[in-house]
Amino acid sequence: MKAIGRHIILEMWGCQNLESVDTAERALREMVVALDVNLLDLRVYPFSPVGVTGIAIVSESHLVIHTWPEYGYAAVDLFTCGAVRDPQDAVNVLRRLYAPDRIGVMEINRGQMDLGEHDDVAKDADTQKAPEPVRRPRPRLTRTPAYSA
Repeated sequence: MKAIGRHIILEMWGCQNLESVDTAERALREMVVALDVNLLDLRVYPFSPVGVTGIAIVSESHLVIHTWPEYGYAAVDLFTCGAVRDPQDAVNVLRRLYAPDRIGVMEINRGQMDLGEHDDVAKDADTQKAPEPVRRPRPRLTRTPAYSA
């Protein structure tokens, strides 16, 4: 079985720095470097009364962090396609910046294709080379202030 992408879902408990917009932004930027993906855009949003959501849009898909400081919990998604990347490189960044007591990891292979002997369509798809990711200049990023009702 071959997959188009790899989706790593991390659940982190007993974390520090969960209210920090700066920590979320730093974590996303460092994971981009650690995973060797191409950053297209990065946004981090604080929530009232607590919590942060951040997303790095990369040409290979996305990296997302959602925090719940009141529970000491963070949910992180790492979805990449193209070259195989070691998610442990991103986990090392998260361990250093959030110091979780416990991390749960789930992995989903996205876009699975059965390359069986009688599957001509899958064989044809497998022989086509995936296009190289487009390298774009890094956009100038701005931080959006917290939204209050």
